[in-house]
Amino acid sequence: DFDRLVVDVETKPSMKPRDAVASAGKTLVELFGLARELNVDAEGIEMGPSVMDAALAADLALPIEDLDLTVRSYNCLKREGIHTVGELVNRSEADLLDIRNFGSKSIDEIKAKLVSMGMSLKDSPAGFDPTKHQNFNASDDDFAEADQA
Repeated sequence: DFDRLVVDVETKPSMKPRDAVASAGKTLVELFGLARELNVDAEGIEMGPSVMDAALAADLALPIEDLDLTVRSYNCLKREGIHTVGELVNRSEADLLDIRNFGSKSIDEIKAKLVSMGMSLKDSPAGFDPTKHQNFNASDDDFAEADQA
């Protein structure tokens, strides 16, 4: 039977447990009444997606072609199966550096494009240094297809 509530009340000797529960109940009723009054003005208002949510959704659905990336960056992302900004922002710097022929210059380009849109890459691990990554190559200036199988 779940129609029962058991409460263990400890009070100061100057107050009876019954009075303490009654006082607490009265306070709760007053507070819930105030909260209910705050909601009266909002009745009848239908909440829909905000303009900000719609703009963010549009930006996330934007194809990477519209970012005007260099050919190297664009080809690397496409080859990795990244087709939208939403898919791009779900990757960290470490994830992107795992892509063959994608170096720190490409990372900097991507980060700059995302910052201009008010976005960023998924957080990289604390203390991550791209120059120490196994695929880092400071001379990555041009797209190199020669390494592909």
